Amino acid sequence: MTDYLVDVRKFAPKADEHIVAAIVKHLGIALRNRNSSLVACSDAEELGRVRDSWCKKKLALTDVAAIDSAIKMVCEKMKAEHNKSRVTFYYLLAEHFKKLDGLVKKPA
Repeated sequence: MTDYLVDVRKFAPKADEHIVAAIVKHLGIALRNRNSSLVACSDAEELGRVRDSWCKKKLALTDVAAIDSAIKMVCEKMKAEHNKSRVTFYYLLAEHFKKLDGLVKKPA
């Protein structure tokens, strides 16, 4: 878990560890496979999955143009990283859309 937090904090220095943990939990088994734990910005199919599975379903976003623009922005922001962590990528998208708080369940 700390490796994910360190990676996210390269791009979001004040990243909340509870939110990172929530993203890790959401991704679950996908993080066990190296290929599925990374985002390939050069793969249109992959970016479509990010848009549909993360942005539309999990973040409940509907504006496809805004989603695609944000995905492109995160790709640009992370361009120096050869291996773009899915956890970091998803965190940055949620941060961009101001949806971070919705990722952590609040105690009742």
